[in-house]
Amino acid sequence: MKKAASIVCLIFALGLVIPTFAVGGSEKFEGVISYDITFPNSTMSADQLAMFPKAMTLSVKGTSTRNESGSAMGGMTQITNYDKKFTVSLINVMGKKLALKKSLDEINKEISNDPKPSVMTTMETKEIAGYKCKKAIVTIEKNGKKTSAEIWFTNELGGKETNFGNSVYKDIDGMLMEFSVTERNFTMKYTATKVEKKAVADSQFEIPADYTLTTQEELKSMFGGGGK
Repeated sequence: MKKAASIVCLIFALGLVIPTFAVGGSEKFEGVISYDITFPNSTMSADQLAMFPKAMTLSVKGTSTRNESGSAMGGMTQITNYDKKFTVSLINVMGKKLALKKSLDEINKEISNDPKPSVMTTMETKEIAGYKCKKAIVTIEKNGKKTSAEIWFTNELGGKETNFGNSVYKDIDGMLMEFSVTERNFTMKYTATKVEKKAVADSQFEIPADYTLTTQEELKSMFGGGGK
């Protein structure tokens, strides 16, 4: 039970650092992008990894987005409305359904003190899920140690505004199609596998009635300080 609780904390922490997607520019893409999730260099057992999500979907409509992933432990969904300037994290774990709502100002304040990344966009390209993607190297220095990550993005589905709420990828000028999220020396790699242009219902961007609004402090207390 203790191991399960610690993994829930890690899932919670990883869920909160997944890039906040939003579409605030002139792009008119509406539809769903599907991602596979893998765990490079993980030292966890197969049983432990089974508790983590293996896929994520990103739904886009106008200036609203919804990214959703699920696992044996539950699910994490993030809804963002760029025009109304808020984001909501829907957390469904251990029998609890909780909603954490934040304004865009609160998000920007939270990431304002994070290390500033340097971004080097290369000339290298490849096709991911049918879209031409550019390669960038993102480097961050924290506590005197530099770490670099390779990411792939496309301009065809949005610009820099799509990554506004993430301190690592906020300067990437396009939709992330292959990227990694690392927390506590654990890495989850996301790779887009399919892009579907289709209508998305407005109800996908609303807080479900069976979710209870909560605060960051309450979440930290419930999950042993697993939040940011």
